[in-house]
Amino acid sequence: MSLKKYYYALDLKDDEKLIQEYKKYHEKVWPEITGSFAEAGVEDLEIYCVGNRLFMIMTVNETFTFEKKAAMDAENPKVAEWEELMWKYQQALPFAKPGEKWLLMDKIFQL
Repeated sequence: MSLKKYYYALDLKDDEKLIQEYKKYHEKVWPEITGSFAEAGVEDLEIYCVGNRLFMIMTVNETFTFEKKAAMDAENPKVAEWEELMWKYQQALPFAKPGEKWLLMDKIFQL
């Protein structure tokens, strides 16, 4: 099985109380959310935090497409509920287009 990785960035609101709440939610992500990733072909997903900056690594299998994941999310009310709740804590990167959250990063170096 061939796996591919995608790397994303997003900011949290720069408020320590909100950052701690956000981390607490991620200690026990709703099963409908983790299930939606698995269903879409996501094999592994990690989120790292430094200050209020988030970095996500998403490892996917060959069945994953961005279009498939977006279509599945649009049909899933729990995903919509989770995304709305998370937006309380998140803020778009300064150069994001309106409505963009997690931005795909470009690889610029590999050893």
